[in-house]
Amino acid sequence: MNLSRVTSLLIRGRRVYRTAGFVCGERIRDAAVLLKNSYSVSAVRDRTALLHRNHGEPSQVVQLESLVLPQMGPESVLVKMLAAPINPSDLNMIQGTYAILPELPAVGGNEGVGQVMEVGDKVKTLKVGDWVIPRDAGIGTWRTAAVLKADDLVTLPKDIPVLSAATLGVNPCTAFRMLTDFEELKPGDTVIQNAANSGVGQAVIQIAAAKGIQTINVVRDRPDLQQLSDRLTALGATHVITEETLRRPEMKELFKSCPRPKLALNGVGGKSATELLRHLHALIFKDVKIRGFWVTQWKRDNKHDEDALRNMLDELCILIRAGKLSAPACTEVCLQDFRKALENAMKPYVSTKQVFVM
Repeated sequence: MNLSRVTSLLIRGRRVYRTAGFVCGERIRDAAVLLKNSYSVSAVRDRTALLHRNHGEPSQVVQLESLVLPQMGPESVLVKMLAAPINPSDLNMIQGTYAILPELPAVGGNEGVGQVMEVGDKVKTLKVGDWVIPRDAGIGTWRTAAVLKADDLVTLPKDIPVLSAATLGVNPCTAFRMLTDFEELKPGDTVIQNAANSGVGQAVIQIAAAKGIQTINVVRDRPDLQQLSDRLTALGATHVITEETLRRPEMKELFKSCPRPKLALNGVGGKSATELLRHLHALIFKDVKIRGFWVTQWKRDNKHDEDALRNMLDELCILIRAGKLSAPACTEVCLQDFRKALENAMKPYVSTKQVFVM
């Protein structure tokens, strides 16, 4: 369906704001531009969300429902969601298999960016117009609007792309911490990773390249392997190989052009993880350390250290502005098309991320 681009000016007494984009069902490219700083909950007319009342297959148990927003409290803010991706952890939560599960019924989604429309009387850290993302998992981002505690949100600059903001809080943060916290990496060092076409994998490639670190990127064989390899190389990947190549003698030839890895990042497990381990430089000295990492736990461990999260986000935003860190390939969908989006997010060999735009 061919729908024309629209710009609407919504006026409610003294409350005026403008939205630019496409009608729901098509892509929304521009975030809301605020013209006044006085709002109320009634200013957000569309109050729908994707909820699940039971655990099960996401495309079967998730429903689009209308919400009644709670009254604003002195320490709360009204947020209009702009965009929110579908991550594997979101699907696991709906299936009931994730490490943390919100009480049911629950709004899906743990990541996304919104814009503050109103602030409570005691809120000092946020102001109307700010872009915000969740500090932690579980607040439910697949919705058009929410009343949230100000302390549960952190600001982002508004001069980065909306899709970069919406997908910043999980995968790039995970990649940043894994490249920072476990090994002292210097320019010229090598990192090897599997699941290199995942959101985390793409962020690892870009952040490593920005730091002058080489990457060996392992992906599963697929019909469009060359296209995927070209895309990862364009992001900054040094080498892109298949799981089969990882097990072959030609790896010795690869290590003639780059040093053996000092760090291996495993997102698959099984034989693939064993092969990564086998190629580590430190294996020669029998000093291999295996550590698990969950960015949600890192955020909770550092929740009283305001600078820890802030400094990481600032550094990532610097890379985004410099064109060195981009959002993963995304397919933008309206909340009304959630079933198709959830089904696509569950398909194997799909390198694009489904992102709800509101």
